[in-house]
Amino acid sequence: MQESNARIVVLATGGTIAGRAASASDNLGYRAAQLGVGQLLADLPRPGGGAIEGEQVAQIDSKDMDFGVWRTLAQRCAHWLAQADVAGVVITHGTDTMEETAFFLQSVLAPAKPVVLTGAMRPATSAAADGPQNLADALAVAGSGQARGVCVVFAGTVHGAADVQKVHGYRADAFSSGDAGPVAYVEEGRLRQLRPWPQGGAARAVAALPDPARWPRVEIVLSHAGAGGAIVQALVRDGVQGLVVAGTGNGTVHDALESALLAAQQQGVAVRRTTRCLQGRVLPHGADRLPAAEGLTPVKARIALLLELMAA
Repeated sequence: MQESNARIVVLATGGTIAGRAASASDNLGYRAAQLGVGQLLADLPRPGGGAIEGEQVAQIDSKDMDFGVWRTLAQRCAHWLAQADVAGVVITHGTDTMEETAFFLQSVLAPAKPVVLTGAMRPATSAAADGPQNLADALAVAGSGQARGVCVVFAGTVHGAADVQKVHGYRADAFSSGDAGPVAYVEEGRLRQLRPWPQGGAARAVAALPDPARWPRVEIVLSHAGAGGAIVQALVRDGVQGLVVAGTGNGTVHDALESALLAAQQQGVAVRRTTRCLQGRVLPHGADRLPAAEGLTPVKARIALLLELMAA
């Protein structure tokens, strides 16, 4: 760690890393979010001998992540990052929505200190549990004195918040940064950095986040063969304020769906166009009638639009 007396704060939210199954051979039939933060930290090595402090922020399966937990998590991160003796924050989190939480936190915190998300693909009771090593690696990154911004540490790889995606539903190495590539690797507790840490200013200050009940409603629709506009029309009638379309290829959208999206846009609904492709980004051109969310996946474009609409 940068300073021997610096602290790392671990904020726990549940997930598979805190999950339990009836058998050590069962990696599927487990219940997430069963262990508390104290149990997760027991017997883990302390990087550089520094202190580690744990706080239970939530205890949920991350498929059930919501705006209330996001706001509380951002507030607790901001609180701890402001403490001079805190080197960084680690967040234990389920893998299903980890990339969304990472992008949200980078967007509202843009921290100079590291905020490191990690979790597990196998429950704590598994004979081959991956959580302890992932958590040890995350602590090493947070205490390294090198890391900045929000990142995800998983299977020895450090991913930036803007690029990380969950790309596999079962493998222990479930995350990728696509064609951008990882930020760094963790090798026996040491960092090997490959490219710059996440940077940029906050799109929305944590203190300015409204009550979750007042957050704008933004939904995602998918373009595919035979797509129509009925879903968009129903969402508009139901009061949606923003729509993100996951298009094919370079953000192309089925004609019937595009017509409905253009009509929604004319009625004041904010629309952003992305691609359902796992790699690459939407490259805009002059003929576009729906604005592109350049470089963002559909779920991250939704978060960016949420924050944009908050400020409108």
